[in-house]
Amino acid sequence: MDPRLTTALIVVVGVPAVLIGYIVATEQVLRVFPQRAQPRVRPWLWLFPALAFLFVFLVYPTVGTLIRSLQDQLGKHFIGLANYAWFFGDSGTLGALKNNVIWIVLLTVLTVGLGMLIAILVDRVRYESFAKSVIFVPLAISATAASVIWLFMFVYQPPGVAQTGTLNAAITPLGVGPLPFLTISNFSFNTILLVIVTTWTWTGFCMVIISAALKGINAELLEAARVDGATEWQVFKGIIFPLLTPTLAVVSTTIIITALKAFDIVYVMTNGAFDTQVIANSMYQEMFNFGDFGRGSAIAIVLMIAIIPVMAVNIKRFQAQEAIR
Repeated sequence: MDPRLTTALIVVVGVPAVLIGYIVATEQVLRVFPQRAQPRVRPWLWLFPALAFLFVFLVYPTVGTLIRSLQDQLGKHFIGLANYAWFFGDSGTLGALKNNVIWIVLLTVLTVGLGMLIAILVDRVRYESFAKSVIFVPLAISATAASVIWLFMFVYQPPGVAQTGTLNAAITPLGVGPLPFLTISNFSFNTILLVIVTTWTWTGFCMVIISAALKGINAELLEAARVDGATEWQVFKGIIFPLLTPTLAVVSTTIIITALKAFDIVYVMTNGAFDTQVIANSMYQEMFNFGDFGRGSAIAIVLMIAIIPVMAVNIKRFQAQEAIR
């Protein structure tokens, strides 16, 4: 039998059968408990599969990664914090860390800023839905596909040769190029180009979220301010922006996390070459290119620790919003 047919049967028949079996088994287990205890026990029985998945696919691997980060390359001996000392003492990983800082600052400013600008500009035009759809389309493209698209745009040919890259073909007639995009010996420029690619894909996400918050602002409040003589800038600065602040904070934290774990676009477009290395790609290379799972695990733990404070801020903000509601 074709393995694909077997997989399809498992998905179509097996998964529903398991769910039904678990429901029946749960009700049978509940009968063991006294009638008064059943309302307290039932939620935990329903939560058990989710908690089990959480433990198997999150808690257990995290603990395993932490232990592995304290071992040598082959995982045979514990070497304490040596892998972490290497991380903070190696120029390559420190360079990746600096690039991640550039990603965090630029990607957050560009995506949130452009998303807010577009959301405000298209808020009152007739073709709003069409404009938003066009801006949002890049997010529907996989990061790998987006990287390939932009690689074609960045293609460089020596002077005097027909330029097949979109950008060089556009600037060469102006006497500017051609420019060796992504290979210029300047880490900031090359990293900024990668950030621009990610900005192209994520601006639509920010625009949609901010636009939804913008629609929630009372139109009468804005109209009253305009009737009182406030300019559009004053309306934005005094009313719109303060009311959008909670949404902007949530969107910003999401983008910061995206910047911290940037990997796919870097891997496809440069693989960390030309001073574009980032933490996630460094982790991948240590594990699968150099075979050092100890150092790779240490990088993974550092990345996780860097993300935790951002997640904590996001969770606190969500809890504050729920308390208000």
